[in-house]
Amino acid sequence: MNANLLVELFTEELPPRALKALGDAFARGIASGLAARGLLAQGHEVRSFSTPRRLAVHISAVLANSPDREQTRKLMPAKVAFGPDGNPAPALLKRLEKEGYGAHADMTGKIERRNDGGAEFVFLHEIVKGVSLVSALQGALEEAVARLPVPKMMSYQLADGISTVQFVRPVHGLLALHGTEIVPVTILGLDAGRVTHGHRFQGVTDIPVASADAYEEALAAHGKVIAAFDARRDETEMQLRAQAEALEASLGPEEDVAPLLDEVTALVEYPTVYAGEFEPEFLAVPQECLVLTMRTNQKYFPLFDAAGKLVNRFLIVSNMRLADPKNIVEGNNRVVRPRLADARFFFETDKKIRLEARVPQLGAVVYHNKLGSQLERVERVQLLAGKIAREIGADPALAERAAWLAKADLVTNMVGEFPELQGVMGRYYAQADGEHAQVAEALSDQYRIRFDAGESPANLVSVSLFIADRVETLVGIWGIGLKPSGDKDPFGLRRATLGLINAFELLGAKSLAANQTLTLRLEDMLQQAAGLFKSGLIEKHAPAEIMEFAYERYRHQLIPIFERKAVDAVIALQPPLHEVVQRVSAVVEFSALTEAEALAAANKRIGNILKKADTSAAPADASLFVEPAEKALAAAMDTVRPAAQARFAAGDYAGTLKVLSQMRLAVDVFFDEVMVMSEDPKLQANRIALLRDLHGLMNMVADISKLAA
Repeated sequence: MNANLLVELFTEELPPRALKALGDAFARGIASGLAARGLLAQGHEVRSFSTPRRLAVHISAVLANSPDREQTRKLMPAKVAFGPDGNPAPALLKRLEKEGYGAHADMTGKIERRNDGGAEFVFLHEIVKGVSLVSALQGALEEAVARLPVPKMMSYQLADGISTVQFVRPVHGLLALHGTEIVPVTILGLDAGRVTHGHRFQGVTDIPVASADAYEEALAAHGKVIAAFDARRDETEMQLRAQAEALEASLGPEEDVAPLLDEVTALVEYPTVYAGEFEPEFLAVPQECLVLTMRTNQKYFPLFDAAGKLVNRFLIVSNMRLADPKNIVEGNNRVVRPRLADARFFFETDKKIRLEARVPQLGAVVYHNKLGSQLERVERVQLLAGKIAREIGADPALAERAAWLAKADLVTNMVGEFPELQGVMGRYYAQADGEHAQVAEALSDQYRIRFDAGESPANLVSVSLFIADRVETLVGIWGIGLKPSGDKDPFGLRRATLGLINAFELLGAKSLAANQTLTLRLEDMLQQAAGLFKSGLIEKHAPAEIMEFAYERYRHQLIPIFERKAVDAVIALQPPLHEVVQRVSAVVEFSALTEAEALAAANKRIGNILKKADTSAAPADASLFVEPAEKALAAAMDTVRPAAQARFAAGDYAGTLKVLSQMRLAVDVFFDEVMVMSEDPKLQANRIALLRDLHGLMNMVADISKLAA
């Protein structure tokens, strides 16, 4: 017989940011525990419930008892288990006794000898009796509670005044129903029953639940509780969007709405949305400040007009559904005013001191105890930004000015209150100070994760600061030994590296469109940055290690898009970052040519020869070519080299590889007819020199040996 199961822990208010994870983990834990004990029938389904005051799970098709099952276990090698006469040895008898089989037990059909992995072993066949749901659920419940991803445990005393238990919050009720029957399990000093509890203010306090399937409906009808997290979230979102539409406004970007929606869903059991408002004069404050204080401090949903501009209305998600919500709305209106007034005070006060006057204060702000202050960091970034600007055609003076002011907003009141506004406030204060528009924009852009795909950065001052900031961070943090390890990357070096890759891609696209050559190189910037730190501070190999790290990040980024072999062929050469995608595309195109496979195999063979050869030898001497095939190969190289180099210089990597493919026949004949490792040392050295030249020519775009099977 099977029936549906419902288990609920009724608690005090659970931490909202962890609620969804706790609910899902509790449901998974109970289900996996029952499955491991054979209590779940085929086709069972699991539903998780979580509200601020409960964790629960509903599982369909749960057996009252698990069926008996056969079990076979390997005991020991047969040569140990039996003596020379074939009778059981003491070792086997002792093991059987340990397993519960006495000296006179009937072992007929239970012991088997068979080969396993080339040796003979003894196996024990048993019928394992099924377990009851009570026993299985007790174990599953204890395991699930012990394994919950609890942010922080608390200890509390039970009603007996003696016992102390630990859980994320005190638990006051345990409900466990299998169909209509109570499953008599216990946990945290509580005995299971059939009573749950409704909304703290608007629901029935004690709600008897008739059956496992009646739980959700009973809570909704009598308790004023929407038990399922996702259902409650959907209801909240529906009301929010309906209210926003009625006010001819929007909730803003989805990526900003979703996290707050998850959080308020974890704060309420019976969501109801009301509209509040604040005085229009507060809109003179930068909207990012007002939005952040409403979302972060008050859990309100700010509203925006069609142009994305903040309006003086906001939405409140309340846990009370009232016919007249006047007190709730007016109360929230009163609460938000001081918060907005604080933001206005910070903004107006900060504007009284120019950003440039704040820069010296950065000398008292520690960047890292080994790397010095933020002022020292600013000085390094300023030098790098100027160098980068000169390379990419930006105004060096503006780039250096932007770098000088880049961290000044760290010592403002607003950023002190809201660190998330770094850069954003820098831009507003720079505008108020009358700084150049490109400088103000760069202060905000420096904190971008990346430039949007397909975007051509019109403000190259922003790009200069963006690259300089990340290069300085990478060299400084990596150089003192704090490189990323496993999933630990506290300084965001992986993200900084991906940002650099993105910036170089965009600069490359811009240069290509303008038919210009981009001379900026990451390796040069890393070396220059290393020289800006105190002597001996940065590990000598840090720039080279960062380069390896960057290309490996790029490789992982490209493999889902392009053929792995093509990506590996290009990354092996570590070409300029802005050329990587073009080169990979060219290699993919080259791979489709009939000549590609043979040339890749030949290139691999050449590479193996050169690994063992003297790389300092002189260039090939045409007067020492004696075989027609080596003369033909040298002639073919002389023929294709000018065209290949011209196309390569023009950035036509596909054309370069296509020209090089014309050498396929000459290369094949050479390896068929010429003995490279000639007994004559002069001929051998000359042929190796010829192959070295060929290897360099063939690998202008990529290491095509990586394409070989």
